[in-house]
Amino acid sequence: MERVYIGLGSNLAEPRQQLHSALQAISALPHSQLLGVSSFYLSDPLGPADQPRYLNAVAELDCALEPLQLLDALQVIELDQGRVRKAERWGPRTLDLDILLFGQRVIDEPRLQVPHYHLHARAFVLYPLAELAPQLTLADGRQLSALLAACPFTGLQRLAPNDTNNSLAWR
Repeated sequence: MERVYIGLGSNLAEPRQQLHSALQAISALPHSQLLGVSSFYLSDPLGPADQPRYLNAVAELDCALEPLQLLDALQVIELDQGRVRKAERWGPRTLDLDILLFGQRVIDEPRLQVPHYHLHARAFVLYPLAELAPQLTLADGRQLSALLAACPFTGLQRLAPNDTNNSLAWR
């Protein structure tokens, strides 16, 4: 089993429900155990500004699947929840599931880069990740605390647990 962190995001079709449904599906993955979920965060969209704000979170799990097996399973969850992959990058979507970290592995494959290639610059990933693993050291030696110090909490709004009905049920 390896410790894996997955970023979740949605800004279409009831984002709160999208994240809850994704968490249920992640918790049912074979050879995996969902350990925790961060608070939900509202974040400004990347890319086109004429789209709704995103709802984001990070899930922590122990996983015995290989990285590409997990990626395939996550993409099935996205498709099951109405994800349509378009040529436009950073556009609106029902669900986005990204493998952020996979144990201490560094993966550079055409379909998968781990640590996630923009992890260091995305407050909507770093701050929820810090809730789950504040002392985290990435496989490349970078400290999560140093990444947080270089990435301001701009454009984020952490939702209180009673606003999200999320993290307490998953810890």
